[in-house]
Amino acid sequence: MQIAVLGASGHAGSEIATELAARGHKVRGIARNPAAIPQAEGIEAVAGDASDPAALAELIRGSDAVISALHFDVTADTLLAAVKRAGVPRLLVTGGAASLEVAPGQRLFDTPDFPEEWKPFAAGGIAFLDALRDEQEVNWTFFSPAAQIFEGPRTGRYRTGGDQLVVDANGESRISFADFAIAMVDELERPQHSRGRFTAAY
Repeated sequence: MQIAVLGASGHAGSEIATELAARGHKVRGIARNPAAIPQAEGIEAVAGDASDPAALAELIRGSDAVISALHFDVTADTLLAAVKRAGVPRLLVTGGAASLEVAPGQRLFDTPDFPEEWKPFAAGGIAFLDALRDEQEVNWTFFSPAAQIFEGPRTGRYRTGGDQLVVDANGESRISFADFAIAMVDELERPQHSRGRFTAAY
């Protein structure tokens, strides 16, 4: 497939681009700083600003899917406008864990220990997911990572969930960027969560 990866210079985006290329997909990595996009066979690095829907539409046109690893200063409305204008049928989004439930009706965002300094960014992710849930034209998927996502080994193992935080036997919710990328590309290749959200952790 031909896949456009937005934010391909960041931790998640670079791992996703690398995983896609390793599986034989053609990747157009898009970032404000294309020099920071991984250099590998199958990855084309392109400069682009995702805050401009018209310009972004031209960069992603012809793609089979768009995978976003952008920060949430780029809103769902902006990204959806570009995807629709370009005629791309699928959008997969690197989301946040804050909107996942830790108990029935209680989001991680609402727990007493959730850091105040993270709340402005996390609120953007929650608003992004809420906007996607009203979207009927584009086939979207929102992928919330584990509560802790870190630089670590590529193990190829993970467990998935829906709207609830996935934790291990110690009560921890963790996944490496490399394994997050595997789960994202697995979802691209074998869709299980069309127009829905899922999560993955060890």
